[in-house]
Parts: sequence; C-alpha cells; structure tokens
Amino acid sequence: MSSIIISYDICNVDLGESTDLIMTTSDSPENTIHGRSSVFHKFQEYLGEFVYGGIDGSVTTFAVVAGAAGAHLESSVIIILGFANLIADGFAMSVGSYLSTKSEKQNYEKHKKIEYWEVENIPDAERQEIREIYQSIGFEGKLLDDVVDVITADKDRWVDTMMKHELEMQEETKSPFAMGFVTFISFIILGLIPLTVYVWDFINPINIQHFLVSSILTGLAFLSIGLLKGYVTHTNKLRSTLETLLLGGAAAVLAYFVGSLLEQIIA
Repeated sequence: MSSIIISYDICNVDLGESTDLIMTTSDSPENTIHGRSSVFHKFQEYLGEFVYGGIDGSVTTFAVVAGAAGAHLESSVIIILGFANLIADGFAMSVGSYLSTKSEKQNYEKHKKIEYWEVENIPDAERQEIREIYQSIGFEGKLLDDVVDVITADKDRWVDTMMKHELEMQEETKSPFAMGFVTFISFIILGLIPLTVYVWDFINPINIQHFLVSSILTGLAFLSIGLLKGYVTHTNKLRSTLETLLLGGAAAVLAYFVGSLLEQIIA
C-alpha cells in the first residue's frame, strides 16, 4: 500500500521536484548500506567477476608453480608451464563467463516472449495470476482490484511483473563481453604474480630463493584479493582475507607435494 502512495506522489510532482527527489534518493542511507554510493559504485557490478577471476588466476598459477618447484624443475620450465596455464585457463574462464552471462540473457528473453504470448492469448488466466500474486502479499478488496487494473493496463508492466513475481527472474543487465573481458584481465593480472620472480630471474639472473619469494608475493596477492572479496560480498573482511589465504595456500601445498612425489617416482 505504501508503494502505491509513493508512486502516486512521485507522479504528481513537477520536473524540478522530481529531480531533487532523484538526487536525494541516490544519497539515501539505503544506497550507503548496499554500497551503491561508494567510490566503486561505477564498477561494482563487474567487481565480483574481477575478484573471482583473480582468485582463480592466482591460485591455479601458483599451484602450477608450486608443483613444478616441488619437482625441482628449472625456472625456464616453470615459466613455460605457468604461462601455458595462465593463457589457456584464463581464456577458458573468460569464455565460460561470457557464455554463462549470454545464456542467462537469452533464457530471460525466451521466457519474456512466452509471457507476452500468454498476456495476448490467455489474458484472463494471466490477470488471475496477477491477482493471486498481490493477494498473497496482503492486498485485498478495492485496493487489490485497483492494483490489478493498473498493472494489466500496460502489457510491458504486466509482463515485467510476471517475470519478477511468477518466474522469479531478473533481467541480466551486464554485458557478456564485458564479463568475459574482466574475468580474463583479472585472471592474467593476478595470475602473473607467482611467475614474476621467475620471469625476472630469466631476464636478469638473481641469486635468491625463487619459490620463497614467489610464495610471499602470492600470499600478499591472496590477502589483497581476499580483502576485496569481503568488500564485494559484504562479509567480514578479516575472515574473507584469511579464508582466501588459507585456501590458496592449501592448493599450493597440495600441488607442491604432488610434484615432489611424482619427481621421486619418475626419478
């Protein structure tokens, strides 16, 4: 009932008042709570994809490095294996993200077309469904009749309501290409970190413990991406950071000992 009153009031304000209303709404406490007024707001819808692409990139590449180090392979071999994994797995992930997002959009459009057909060909049944939806929320009597009349007076509004409340589907607004691109870039950027010291040593040989330095750099990457994951999911930052560090470390330890074991068996 309150949403109808609010909509009615908004429809009756002049342009200047509505502009002020929009500006006020964008700075509302609700937007702050949901993080929509933060510095990341412009990129936030793709931030999650960046985080998960980065996690996969850093974890899988470091696992390759750890396995190769456990097998005591040369730095040149580690670079080859690392970059092969980096490009192939990063591309595969980006394609998967692209196809997944595209499939969601296509599935939404398919069901939307079905709803338009139903509205045009069996309007009585669809109208009854609208009535049942709002009746279940608590609308009744004349107010319920008015709501049904308003919604079914416009086919686009009618179909949108059916999509949201009957099929419980939301339209995917993110670009499939952008999703795939962000996944690939984050995978490459963070996946390069475990390989950095080996590439540097190949270009300009240095006398250091390569795997130790790679582990430290990757650990810092895990901490950073875990912190960012906590921000994206609105969960405890410390817990998210430690969780990412421990899971990434566990994958590396497992890969290291598998590499070491295989090296002993083969040798």
